[in-house]
Amino acid sequence: MDDGKLDTLGQTIVSALPGAAIGHTVAFNQLTILVQLEKIVEVAKFLRDDPGCRFVNITDITAVDYPERDKRFDVVYHLLSPTLNTRIRLSGQANETTQVPSLIDVFPGADWFERETYDLYGVIFVGHPDMRRILTDYGFEGHPLRKDFPTTGFVEVRYDDQEKRVVYEPVRLNQEFRRFDFLSPWEGADYPLPGDEKAGPKV
Repeated sequence: MDDGKLDTLGQTIVSALPGAAIGHTVAFNQLTILVQLEKIVEVAKFLRDDPGCRFVNITDITAVDYPERDKRFDVVYHLLSPTLNTRIRLSGQANETTQVPSLIDVFPGADWFERETYDLYGVIFVGHPDMRRILTDYGFEGHPLRKDFPTTGFVEVRYDDQEKRVVYEPVRLNQEFRRFDFLSPWEGADYPLPGDEKAGPKV
C-alpha cells in the first residue's frame, strides 16, 4: 500500500474514533495511529471488525522507554490486515503507574506479548488473567529493558557445589571500574600509564 493510501486510511481511522485515535503519521511506508491508551480496546475492536480495515492479526506488543518524559513509555502495538495486505502500528503514552487495558479479550494472542512488556518494561495491563513475569526468574527485581536499569543487573546467579543448588547473590565487580579514553598508546597519552614507572626517566 503506497503512502497516499496509508494516509487516507489513517485519516479514516482517526475520524471514526474521535477521542480514542488522536492522530496519525506515515513514515517509511508504515502507518502509525496515535491513541489514548485508556481506549485501546475500542480502537482494537474497530480495527479488527471494520470491513475497511480487518486488522485481524496481532503481531506484537512492546514498549519504548524515554525516561526523561513524564509519560516515559510509548506502548506500541503491531497489527496485520491480510485483507488490505498491510500492517499498522498503534502507539500511546504511559508512565509506571498507568493501567493499560488488556487486549486479551479482543486478541487472545496478546497474552504473552503483554506479559513480556510487563516483565521487561513494567507496563501494567489490567484485565489480563495471568499478569506474571514470563522471561525473567521468580523474584526478579526491576525491569531489564528500562533505560535506567543497571547493565550489571542487581544479582548474579551461580551453582553452589556445597549447597547443591543455584544461589542468588548481589553483583560483585571483581575488576574495578575502568575508564577508557580510546587514545592511541603510540601517540602518547598526556598522563602516566600503568608501567611507566618501570621505564625510568625520559632522555
